[in-house]
Amino acid sequence: MALTKEDLDILDEAIATGELTVKMDGREVTYRSIAELREARRHVNRVINANNGRRMNPLAGMVARVDRGIR
Repeated sequence: MALTKEDLDILDEAIATGELTVKMDGREVTYRSIAELREARRHVNRVINANNGRRMNPLAGMVARVDRGIR
């Protein structure tokens, strides 16, 4: 089963509506939580990008917070 942009769109719609049951390629999957659904979306996105020859930045999504400590 090759993952496609349509699969990513289905997961995005499920996340937006809060639906935990998703149907893809005639299969139905029920996730336990939105966090698990988001992890599945990240996986599908990584696979699609890898198949297209794009590499993800390992630091993408990280936020640095700096406090000078002066109050």
